[in-house]
Formats: sequence, C-alpha cells, structure tokens
Amino acid sequence: MSQDRAIPSAARNPAHATIRPSMNGEPSPVPVTESSGAPPLAMHLRYLLLLRSNTNFRRLWLAQLISEMGDWFYSVAIYDLLLARTHRGSAVGWAIIIETLPWFLMTPLAGYVTDRFPRRRLMIAADIFRGFIVLGMLLSLVSADVRLIYLLLGTEVIFASLFEPARSAILPNVVSGDEILPANALSSATWAVALAVGAALGGAVTALLGRNVAFVADSVSFFASALLILRIHVHEPHVATMRKVAQSVSQATASVREGLAYLWSNGKVLTLVLAKAGVGFLGGSLLLLVIFGERIFPIQGQGALAVGLLYAARGVGSGIGPLIGDRLTRGLQGRMWRSIGISFFVTAAAYIAFSCSPSLLPALLCLLVAHMGASNIWVMSTSLLQINTPDHVRGRIFSVDFGVFMLMIAVSNYLMGVGLDTWGLTARQLAASLGFVMIVPGILWMVPLRIWKREAA
Repeated sequence: MSQDRAIPSAARNPAHATIRPSMNGEPSPVPVTESSGAPPLAMHLRYLLLLRSNTNFRRLWLAQLISEMGDWFYSVAIYDLLLARTHRGSAVGWAIIIETLPWFLMTPLAGYVTDRFPRRRLMIAADIFRGFIVLGMLLSLVSADVRLIYLLLGTEVIFASLFEPARSAILPNVVSGDEILPANALSSATWAVALAVGAALGGAVTALLGRNVAFVADSVSFFASALLILRIHVHEPHVATMRKVAQSVSQATASVREGLAYLWSNGKVLTLVLAKAGVGFLGGSLLLLVIFGERIFPIQGQGALAVGLLYAARGVGSGIGPLIGDRLTRGLQGRMWRSIGISFFVTAAAYIAFSCSPSLLPALLCLLVAHMGASNIWVMSTSLLQINTPDHVRGRIFSVDFGVFMLMIAVSNYLMGVGLDTWGLTARQLAASLGFVMIVPGILWMVPLRIWKREAA
C-alpha cells in the first residue's frame, strides 16, 4: 500500500487518467497531474460545494435521501408488526435474514447485469418495482399470515440487490476523482440522517397513526427516487464496451468468472471486500435493538418509540463517523486504510459498553459511538474500492461486496434469534458478544497493513 497517497483526481472521462501497474501487478488509475496541495476547504463547505456544483450528484443524493427516509419508516413498522403478532424475537430475525440473504444469492446475476446494462436505467426500474411491492404490504395488515410479509420482503430485496451495486458503481461516473471520498461521506451521512429521522418518525407514526401510513410513505418515496434518477445525465463507459459482446449464457458465466478472478488476484480489493464482511456481522444489532426497545427500555409501555430512538442514535453515529474520518484522513489512502483498523476497535469497545448500559440515555450514547466507527469502515472501504477498481468490472466487484456484507448480516441475525429463543441468552449478553467479535477483524486488519508497509519499505 502506498503511504499516504492522495486520492486520484481523475476526471469523469477515463481518458483523463493514465494507467500504471500497482504494487501487486494490477493496473490502477493514477492522475495525470497531482493535487496542487492547496489547503482543503472546511468540511461543510466541501459538501455544499459538491451539491451546488454537481447537478447529477445532487439528484442522486436527493433520491437516496427520500427513498431511505421511507425505508426506515417501513422497517420499524414491519419489525413492530412481527413482534406484536408472534411475540418471538426470531420472527424479527427471520425478517432481517429475508431482507439480507437474497443479496448474497443474487450476487452473480446482479454483478453481471450491473456491468452489462445502463446502471441509471437499472436503478429506475428497481425503484418502480419496489414502489409497487411495498404498497402491497398493506395486504399484510388484513391477513394474519406472516408468510405474506416475508414473501413481500424477499421480493423487494431482489430489486434492492440490483439497485445498490448500480448506485455504487455509477458514482465515479457522476463525480470527479477528488470528489469520491466527500461524495461517499455525504452519502453515508445522508443514510444516517435518514435512519435517525426516519426511524424516530417511523416509531412515532407507527404508534400514533398506524403501520399503513408507514407503508404508503415508503412506496411514494421509491417513485420519487425514480423520477430524480430519470433526470440524471451520465456517461457510462461500460455500456459501449459491453455492446460489442453478444449476449449468451456462456458469456454471462464467463463475465462472472472474470469478476471473481479479478477479485481473487487483487489482494487489496479482496481485503476491502472482507472489511465489509467484518462490519456486516454487526448487523445482528438490527434484531437486538428491537428487543432492547421493546423489552428493556420501553417508553411508557411503547416499544416502538424506544426502538425508533435506538435506531436514530445508530443513524446519528453513522452520520458523524465518516465526516470525522474524511476530516482526519484528508483523502490520503494510507490514512484511510489505517482508520479502518482503528474503527473496528472503537466499535467493539462501544458495543461492550452498550451491553452494560443501565438506562436508555447511556445506551443511546454507546450506540452513537459504535456506529461512528462502523460507518467509517463502510465509507473508507467503499471509497478505496471505487478508486482501485476499473469501470468495466466495478459492478461485479460491488455486487460481491454487497453480497458478502448482506450474507454476514443474515448469519448474525440468525445467530441472534437462535441465541434469544433457543439458547436462552439475554439481549445484553448477545450485545456484548457482538462487541467481542468485532475485535477479531480489527486484529486481522493489522496483518495486511504490516505486509504492505514492509513491501513498500
């Protein structure tokens, strides 16, 4: 790993960058001209400038804000409904598994489709289908069969598994090279704001107005997102390349193998994908926060309100973490790599403290700190992947990246559900176990850093 090398400021057009071999022999884009070394703008000015000057990114950002706000309305309502009907933590755990496992199963198809077809159109189609699917969740309110909820959740996730890799893969075509880290930090902060505000409002709306309002709001958010993405104008170089290739099953299979071969042969890219696997195991907190809110910290008997606040604290931390990480690393790749390792240990310590929290307020503070670290891992690893992966294979790499991440969330939530309902463990014990598990990837992360530092020396 090159030490403290600034993020390349290659322009949107790949012709503006040259290709040089990297340390492990793989070609990687590097800038034709280096950064001027001018002092960086203040954080808030960088993000405001990015939103004001880049119309396409602004539309992509607004689409994300609107749809994710609706998503958290919807998720809190779903989890509250399942727990109310079944009174079993495993029912919520299965819902989260169904929301995540199809991402992993869809990885080969999603990767091929994302690198084969225009990513903007793919995102629009996925939003429209998800809008109608979520609207169908209203039927679950008049049916006592929870299998309908699971069926609709699984179907919606299939289209989400196409949307998210396409969004990550198209981002470097929407922003310039030196805007990649601020764009990812802003996107993560937006996700966090959507989580914080959406979950808090979702808990309140579910308790006061009913779950049907939450379902309709999420459906409308997907249609609004599709309209915004429709207005984005972006050049997608991979489309021109893939049009020259005739479509066939054998070529699709070969395309998937090419992406996996690239991943396996590039140690740095593979390591970044595995970083998401480490933080993905923390996804078991999705179930645990519902249990903490409903059974440990209910507010005047209203579990949904406490769940909303716990999710909101998670969101606030997720928003703050990458902004601080962006400020401290200043786009220097060496610092970005090191910040990932530090963030694993911060997250581990905060979750262990959360498991011992005597009341709601300290629990909220612990969650805030924990997800500052977890979100920084997400943003730094995503930015480094976008920098170090060429456009023609980027969709397949991000499909694997999301797939592995979601697989770990599914595994973690399954273990949390079994731990609660079969092994007889308490929510506090399981929260502490998450903290101790997060120490492991932090230790493992130190190994490649030492190897690459020694090679560079």
